[in-house]
Amino acid sequence: MKQYNVGIIGATGMVGQRFAILLENHPWFNVKVLAASPRSKGKTYAEAVGNRWAMDVPMPESMKNLVIYDATADIKEITSQVDFVFCAVDMKKDEIKALEEAYAKAECPVISNNSANRGVDDVPMMVPEINPDHAAVIETQKKRLGTKRGFIAVKSNCSIQSYVPALTPLRKFGIKKVLACTYQAISGAGKTFETWPEMVDNLIPFIGGEEEKSEKEPLKVWGKVVDGKIVNESEISITTQCLRVPVSNGHTAAVFVTFENKPSIEEIKKIWAEFKGEPQELELPLAPKQFLNYFEEENRPQAKLDRDMENGMAVSIGRLREDSQYDYKFVCLSHNTLRGAAGGGVLMAELLAAKGYFD
Repeated sequence: MKQYNVGIIGATGMVGQRFAILLENHPWFNVKVLAASPRSKGKTYAEAVGNRWAMDVPMPESMKNLVIYDATADIKEITSQVDFVFCAVDMKKDEIKALEEAYAKAECPVISNNSANRGVDDVPMMVPEINPDHAAVIETQKKRLGTKRGFIAVKSNCSIQSYVPALTPLRKFGIKKVLACTYQAISGAGKTFETWPEMVDNLIPFIGGEEEKSEKEPLKVWGKVVDGKIVNESEISITTQCLRVPVSNGHTAAVFVTFENKPSIEEIKKIWAEFKGEPQELELPLAPKQFLNYFEEENRPQAKLDRDMENGMAVSIGRLREDSQYDYKFVCLSHNTLRGAAGGGVLMAELLAAKGYFD
């Protein structure tokens, strides 16, 4: 595979730090540029992050002394050095949208962890195993932006990564309605227990904007490409509740589902065991060999035990059983900053690289 020089925009934040860890020694992607807010400009990565390094492994030695660029003011200098960028900035939504479009219009593809462009119908929002065909809308987007190679591709919200992969291969039975209650780790808010001591021995029953994203985004992921745009799935009804819980990493979902044609428990387990997508077929570097993993034990999956399965890129499922009001209920778990955030972004970039979108 061709080697690509890449940048991390928003490198000092928690997701940016996770991108740094994942891209250290990546076989295809070489981190050339780091960028953040104006207050970090001119500092080395180590200086800019200081004591805010939140990962459980050290900062990559190869990046410690990289000098930080201003993500907004230095677009020309950044894009002249890289083939594409990963974006995980902490800004207002309209500012993020404008920033990502500015990079794309500078002929630099953007792989975004942000939500600002997720609702745009010619911006693919990809879970690589589920909807790789949505990359087809990139050509329409480039015409809109007036670019030859610049475009934006986004990953979905971290919370839906836990339950949407488990539901996806069951759609052939005609999913009618879904209730998903998510129990989300504090790293999803960019926090640790050291920086957010109020979360110890606590639960907060509200995460701003999360329920709206969790109900709408699966419908785009399950949508179809029609005339160069993504048309959302319209036959499935989803309702959610999203709670912040005192867990460092790992989003759990309690899922309830009703089908038009109810499958058996044995059928469902067999489908989960056999489900794979293009990342597995292409043997992409970050792709889990077994995407969906079912536990027969009644007390699994557990965040502490199972979030790091297949380097945090697999989805764990358990407690599948019949329900008195829905057809079935089960529990899912995914690592929110790996599969759900930076890892999902890197895997999407690997898929697009394998298909030639960065050439």
